[in-house]
Amino acid sequence: MSQIPLYVAAFIVALGILITVHEFGHFWVARRLGVKVLRFSIGFGKPIWMRRIGPDQMELVVAALPLGGYVKMLDEHEGDVETRDLPRAFNRQPLWKRMAIVVAGPLFNFLFAILAYWAIFVGGIDGLRPVVGHVVPNSLAAQAGFRTDDTILRIDGKAVQTWDHRRLYWFERALDRVPVYVEVRDGEGRLQSRTVDLSGLPASEIGASLVERNIGLLPRLPLPLPVIGALEPGPAERAGMRVGDRIVEIDGQRVSSWETLSNLVRENPGRELNVKVERAGSLLGLVVTPDAVEQAGRKIGRIQIRPQLAEMPADMRVRLQFGPLEAVGEALDNTWAMSWLTLRMLYKMLLLEVSTQNISGPITIAQYAGQSARVGIDQFVAFLAVISISLAVLNLLPIPVLDGGHLLYYLAEAVIRRPLPDRVLIWGQQVGIALLALLMLLAFYNDLTRLFS
Repeated sequence: MSQIPLYVAAFIVALGILITVHEFGHFWVARRLGVKVLRFSIGFGKPIWMRRIGPDQMELVVAALPLGGYVKMLDEHEGDVETRDLPRAFNRQPLWKRMAIVVAGPLFNFLFAILAYWAIFVGGIDGLRPVVGHVVPNSLAAQAGFRTDDTILRIDGKAVQTWDHRRLYWFERALDRVPVYVEVRDGEGRLQSRTVDLSGLPASEIGASLVERNIGLLPRLPLPLPVIGALEPGPAERAGMRVGDRIVEIDGQRVSSWETLSNLVRENPGRELNVKVERAGSLLGLVVTPDAVEQAGRKIGRIQIRPQLAEMPADMRVRLQFGPLEAVGEALDNTWAMSWLTLRMLYKMLLLEVSTQNISGPITIAQYAGQSARVGIDQFVAFLAVISISLAVLNLLPIPVLDGGHLLYYLAEAVIRRPLPDRVLIWGQQVGIALLALLMLLAFYNDLTRLFS
């Protein structure tokens, strides 16, 4: 619960930055093309700060609700326009100018992502060495012949420097349902080839943990000790446990690992357990009763604790870094791959080939924002790049009220050589609002499902 303020703050900062970038794109291009801008607002609602600038006395505004922003341009559809200002009204501009202004918002989000990735790659980002720590039995990785201690060198000829370096490429190949050729150096130093056949992997199973959960490759990580790193309201807290406690014994059975602790708790739902914990050099006896939780058709025990993460050994850490020119290529590649992957996932959701549970709402985004901010500025900037791309792709969808919907109107106008009738615009707006409302409801439902499951 103590992390909620951080999550909220990180979410507001992220949203503020990305929407400001998006709206600045509309603003900058509109001004360059001679359209009069009346207001540039960061946030909605009552202004808490405002300044008028330039010969047009344009209003720069910071509003009370920091969950959005907008650019207000002179437009006869929005109100009366003085005769002398008619040439500068948005609705009087040639079609190409209106299209350029509309597309500028998403374009600036793409440019922001490219710049963010470039800065990350030039500055360097810490990662985990691509060494296999465990191969899930009977998994695709096991069938391909992967072994513990394999170091992944290349995937389809693309060099791999960290465990997450080519994760997007795995997603692309999984959606294509094609084999992936992996070059590794095994534990004895020999070069080996592994072929992972993704042709039988259903698109519905593709998710964030594709490599670990669906392919069956887990990185080498230090095993977590039976030390409480975090706890939520629940049995452990009620029993008097605290962060930092080391659990050494449960019902007389010695506990030497987090796995042992987890198994003992899972197998005893609703049953009192006598627990010995080590705290500040002293042993304390506590009694905890795990909650009985339904999972996969059976009841398991939970006491609402998480492990304290073990220190990552220096030889398992690696810094992913490129020169300024090489970083440009990597940034463009990442932005394109993420954009194309987002679009393909949305398309496959419409075909019901991919689960709509992959859609995240503000709660999940806030959690990711907070978690990335806790790790470091480089991870937070990487998070901003991903969300900026998602915002750009979403806005380019041909849904009325979004930028892509306006572009669709303008393309129709170019074909019929006249503006669409007002009744069509109104109908489209109603449909667009309804679709966005349904999308938001689905996103909130997914968020709440993740939160309480």
